[in-house]
This record gives sequence, C-alpha cells and structure tokens, in this order.
Amino acid sequence: MDILDRLTNLFHKPSPEPLPELDTQLALAGLLVRVAKSDHTYRVEEISRIDTLLADIFALNPVEAAKLRATSEKLEAAAPETNKFAEFIHDKVPEALRLRTLRAMRDVMLADNVALPEEQSVIQAACVALGFDLEILTTLGDGSPQ
Repeated sequence: MDILDRLTNLFHKPSPEPLPELDTQLALAGLLVRVAKSDHTYRVEEISRIDTLLADIFALNPVEAAKLRATSEKLEAAAPETNKFAEFIHDKVPEALRLRTLRAMRDVMLADNVALPEEQSVIQAACVALGFDLEILTTLGDGSPQ
C-alpha cells in the first residue's frame, strides 16, 4: 500500500453498521432510552435503571441487558418519533406488557429524582400510542396529566 492509499484510508469513513430490525425488546428499550434522553441529559442513574428494568422485564443477565440498551440507543437516535416504538409495541404485545412499559418509562423518568416536562411529554405521547387514555398515568403515580 502506498502513502496515497494510506492517507485516503485515514479520511475515508467506514460504512456504519446497519441497524437491526425492530423487535419488541428493542422497541421497549428504545422508549426507555427516549424518555431518559428527552431532557437532553442522559444520566448514569437513568442508564442503570434502564439496564435493571430490561433485565427484569426480559429475564436477561446484566451484560445482555446492557447490550440491548446499547443497541436501542442507536435505534433511538435514528428513530424520528416516539410513536414508532410505541405503535410497534401496541401492535405486538398484550395490554399487560404495554402497561408495564409505561411503568418502566415512569421509573426511568424518576431515576434521577426529577420529573421534567420533556420526560412527561414523551410518556404521554407513548401512552396514547400504546392505546391507553392519559388518565391511566395518574394510577401509575407519576402525576403527568395536570
């Protein structure tokens, strides 16, 4: 390889890895990441809570949960709107898991002990897309509708 080829390779960006196809686990994890990032901060407490929730909901070990979260972070960054994840879940999973998804989103919102309007807005949009009335949020304890 000559010097010109080496220089060219230094400035050539490799093609990004293709994103995996959306499934229930990635959609739920994407919603959790979306609510955590909605206030433009992504705190360690939120990341840790997401990993714990994913491990619990899907019976994953800590490494598997962290990998799922990391993959969902990439999908979340590429997904234009919250409804994409929520509608996927709505169409694929029973009501009990959809409700558990809302509870998990609330838990992530409260992981840093601060419930900001941006986070509440994401949860409200997901609530409707998941097929629930906003009133259900009051039963979850987050007090979103005010």
